[in-house]
Amino acid sequence: MPSFETVFELLFKYRPLVFEKGRFAFLTPSPALLLIAVLLAAAALWSYRGARGKARAFDRGLLFAMRATALALLAFCLMRPTLLLSTVVPQQSFVAVVVDDSKSLSIEDTGGPRSAFVAKELTREGPLRRALEARFKLRSFRFSDGAERVPGFEELRFGGASTDLVGALRRVRDELQSVPLAGIVLVTDGADNAGQPLSEALLALRARGVPVYTVGLGRARFAKDVEVVRVETPRAVLLGASLVATVTLSERGYGGKPAKLLVEDEGRVVHTQDVTLPAEGEAASVRVHVTAGEAGARRFRFRIAPLEGEQVAQNNQQDVLIDVADRREKLLYFEGEARFEPKFLRRAVEKDKNLQIVTLERTSKNKFLRLDVDDAEELAGGFPKTREELYRYRGLILGGVEASFFSADQLRMMADFVSQRGGGLMMLGSARSFGEGGYAGTPLGDALPVVVEPATKDAQARFASLKIEPTAYGQGHAITQLAASEEESAARWRKLPELSTVNDVRRTKPGALTLLTGAPAKGDAQVVLAFQRYGRGKALAFAVQDSWQWQMHADIPVEDQTHENLWRQLLRFLVNDVPGPVVARVPQDIVAPGTSVLVSAEIGDDTYLRVNDARVAATVKDPAGNVRELPLEWTVEKDGEYRASFVAAEKGSYEVRVEARRGGKTLGTDVLHLRAEERPIEFYGAEMKQALLQRVASETGGRFYTPETAARLPEDLTYTESGATVVEPKDLWDMPAIFLAVLGLLSGEWLYRKARGLA
Repeated sequence: MPSFETVFELLFKYRPLVFEKGRFAFLTPSPALLLIAVLLAAAALWSYRGARGKARAFDRGLLFAMRATALALLAFCLMRPTLLLSTVVPQQSFVAVVVDDSKSLSIEDTGGPRSAFVAKELTREGPLRRALEARFKLRSFRFSDGAERVPGFEELRFGGASTDLVGALRRVRDELQSVPLAGIVLVTDGADNAGQPLSEALLALRARGVPVYTVGLGRARFAKDVEVVRVETPRAVLLGASLVATVTLSERGYGGKPAKLLVEDEGRVVHTQDVTLPAEGEAASVRVHVTAGEAGARRFRFRIAPLEGEQVAQNNQQDVLIDVADRREKLLYFEGEARFEPKFLRRAVEKDKNLQIVTLERTSKNKFLRLDVDDAEELAGGFPKTREELYRYRGLILGGVEASFFSADQLRMMADFVSQRGGGLMMLGSARSFGEGGYAGTPLGDALPVVVEPATKDAQARFASLKIEPTAYGQGHAITQLAASEEESAARWRKLPELSTVNDVRRTKPGALTLLTGAPAKGDAQVVLAFQRYGRGKALAFAVQDSWQWQMHADIPVEDQTHENLWRQLLRFLVNDVPGPVVARVPQDIVAPGTSVLVSAEIGDDTYLRVNDARVAATVKDPAGNVRELPLEWTVEKDGEYRASFVAAEKGSYEVRVEARRGGKTLGTDVLHLRAEERPIEFYGAEMKQALLQRVASETGGRFYTPETAARLPEDLTYTESGATVVEPKDLWDMPAIFLAVLGLLSGEWLYRKARGLA
């Protein structure tokens, strides 16, 4: 079937591009011709004025319109309608041919590799290159992560690790700014993964009047492909922690089919899971539960086993670097009344060498029992009264302690412990906590994830036994996993005995997430476990008073570890990723060798207030064990932020240790890890980006082509207003469409007259 352009050119003599680029004009706009046209129209009207017989007013009007239109078309032709086009002077203008030399052009999705078009059309004897050379002076460029001038395209290996489309356009524009540049021919699949803003580069080209003609290689949609789009995991966890990874999958051609998801820890398979691929063309997330079993900076790989007929297998995996820390996290548990909860909570984590629960129990007025303190001075005066003392802990658990026990400064200090210090706070259910403990309207009440309302009932009326179950979100959360799979975990939750509460907790705050709810025998379900981010830290509400029942209830076997596992997971989550006074970061923890790595650090003092006068330095250890010092400078833009960069030249693991000092005192240190290794980023999102390439062409005044239509490119390039140009007229009076229209109108007039008996 003929294309639209073929039919258009047959009827109107020229391709649509000529009409888009041209400026319409009459070469003989004589007033006499207009007068003749008016007289001919008047004669046509007069000839039908006296029509008799069966002629009706409608007949006369229609016949007049047909004859007048035919005469108007003839008059239009006599005025010599013309398109005026700017065309390049042969061999006086330059054209830059810019070819993508990255790995994605090695993908075979069109009966051969995408690069076959370059070998066939743009090498020395290629027909497209010869056609361009016949009209222009060519300048050849290759690009991937960078761009460079090349003598030709015969030596391209298509092995670039990334694609910087914006950088390539800027390089060509800058290098050819002193020559008459007619346009840029960009040959690529559009898989730009450098992350640079495109709009600015296109605006600069348009301002200079340089059109970009894009040739898109590859399919805009794969027939069969599965891609692991991204993996979301914590960046740091404690050794032995159960971490939940969210794996996002997309597919083409395998909708609803089964696949196998594998998780590897440094090459060793630690988890296998059967998954069902999402519906055709959609994306879906899969939750995976993995235990961090070895300490150190561990590379976890999440991959889908290749399926039959897949076009690209390199995008079936994603790697993440997780810092598995083997250290002891210190929490403060303050309990204000005598009950069983502290005893069983401590027993649940006593074998966990990564958790230290320092317990402060109020035994009577101004008397406290201290357990697991590091020295005789710790908590000697009771609950901390200064930020320096409280901020030594990474987590804070409040049991049955009424708000009136604390001073206003202590309540604000505990809220700042979460928002400013970045610590983890958890309040347990009790007759002295939440609204019943008078926390409504306090700074600490503001930090909690639940709405704390003043108590209006007595304790006996508030008492309720709750059958607890996880919410839809809680079913997949790391805290609430009681078994190896979500199905087994849900079954275990259904068998647990009821717990009691004396707190009327019904609502969570916007942005908070509910993990557990409890249903009483009568009435609506209550919030049992919820959390929210609050400033730099997190706050949890666990609104039951006797979780120890899950250890000591008659229905719980002696060997059952549900209570122990739940508390270990809960406390590890509470203190996970709690920052120190020095926090170091890099944008990516897995980079390509030779990448410049930006190291940034946030520096605070003992009270976690940002400081701008610290001396900050990073010690970088490369894969060979060589160490160098890298000073970090204050950015001025943000309080307490310092930056520096280094090049990860060698392949392997890097350790970056950042230390801050002030006035001869060490404020703190932080250690991060990254790896330099080749990543197959060219194969992610590897379908030809037609929309992006059309945008590049449209916003610069060029056109978009495929390998099937690229033969038109040399001719289209001649109709440009850039470079060395002349104005060329294109006659329109002899268009076949005009002849056919006149013939059709006159024939139609005669046939209509014949049919009405007027001939």
